[in-house]
Amino acid sequence: METTQTFDRLVRAEFAPRSTYLNTASNGLLPARTVAALHEAAVLRAEGRPLTPLHEDVEACRAAYARLAGVPAARVAVGASVAAHTGVIAASLPAGAEVLTAEDDFTSVLNPFHVRGDLKVRAVPLERIAESVRPGTALVAVSAAQSADGRVADLAALREAAREHGARTYVDFSQSAGWLPMTADAFDFSASVSFKWLLGPHGAAFLVVPEDFGGLTPVLAGWVAGEAPWDSCYGPVQELARSARRFDLTPALFTFAGLRRSLELIEELGVEAVHAHDVALADRFRAGLADLGHTPVPAPGSAIVSVPGLGGRQGGLSRAGIEVSDRAGNLRAAFHLYNTTDDVDRLLGALAG
Repeated sequence: METTQTFDRLVRAEFAPRSTYLNTASNGLLPARTVAALHEAAVLRAEGRPLTPLHEDVEACRAAYARLAGVPAARVAVGASVAAHTGVIAASLPAGAEVLTAEDDFTSVLNPFHVRGDLKVRAVPLERIAESVRPGTALVAVSAAQSADGRVADLAALREAAREHGARTYVDFSQSAGWLPMTADAFDFSASVSFKWLLGPHGAAFLVVPEDFGGLTPVLAGWVAGEAPWDSCYGPVQELARSARRFDLTPALFTFAGLRRSLELIEELGVEAVHAHDVALADRFRAGLADLGHTPVPAPGSAIVSVPGLGGRQGGLSRAGIEVSDRAGNLRAAFHLYNTTDDVDRLLGALAG
């Protein structure tokens, strides 16, 4: 009981949405502490004070994400987008290499492999991705949870299949980091944005690489990728960072100032508690949909629920103060820590009307 009360107290102190917000799969809400940190960072810059605290925020975020991902901080690079991280991985593959992907996965996980023009990119249904790994597959790239409909990949089966055939693995945790426990150490590469379930501002993304860097070349490296960044501002970088920081992009300092507080909140609450809360709400919505005669896309255990044929209701729901998404004609609702059973019931009531 005390744990539940602590969870509820922390959430109430941080969030006061003015709508029934069920759209975390697009953007998470910012906690109050994050908003305060963003303001403080802006004032610091406006007053011309040293930016040292903001650079410290970047390192604090790296360490916090590493704890959530279950890897050493030395294996975590920071950047701005999953697409940029995917691009670094795509650039490392030899011409003709086969990349196995899930059909209709999010573009940032796919497109950098396609634009190479000399890779063999093969797409299969998500449910068949593990069985589709074959001799000669160089890399399997997939989202842990699908953006469009919340389906969760069988990552354990994928890992075993890749290991059996000598393929590398790349997992995008953008739609699961923050509510679904991560096992980044089980994969060669993984990435995530921070503005969804991790509740941060836009402009930050993380990349996890192996200790030996997995054959990646830091093709986007600038001065921050140097072992001594402030000595690497002019001319070629003389020594790249000995850690994953060699893959860093120049950080959006304000973003990391806010993100540090968001990650602190996730750690305070605990991903396991967030998972139980989020999935219980999603299951309540699924049960209510069945009562209304609607069948969502099968996605057991997911905090995202997608309902075929109801995407056209999104506009009217928004005007009624209920925020969801329209994805390819499907109504997508995404439940997170600031949502309640009242939110679920309000959406169900609106759909019944």
